[in-house]
Amino acid sequence: MKRRLVVSLVSGAILGVICVIGGSVRAGGLAGNERYLAAMWYNRVIIGLVVGLAAELSFVPGAANRYLRGALLGLVVSLAFFLSTGFQDLVAFGAGIVYGVIIEYSAHRWG
Repeated sequence: MKRRLVVSLVSGAILGVICVIGGSVRAGGLAGNERYLAAMWYNRVIIGLVVGLAAELSFVPGAANRYLRGALLGLVVSLAFFLSTGFQDLVAFGAGIVYGVIIEYSAHRWG
């Protein structure tokens, strides 16, 4: 469980950096967007935390559960960020769902 959590958090932090790079391009640069980009990065770390702690959460039987779990947890956590942007950053919201799956895959594979 501890290794899964560490892998998930590191994955979330790395994906957060990727998201910040993409977000800064969409927002017109880093300057003046520091809070927005920091919140985006933090959101990805929180996805990592939630996915890392949810190893026993089951929605469907079989291997498909982990991908569904990652997508649903990514959706729920990213929804908070999406709401805070006034429903403006659909790309970041969608990326959060995909990142949830990637983090879950990483946690399963190396955790």
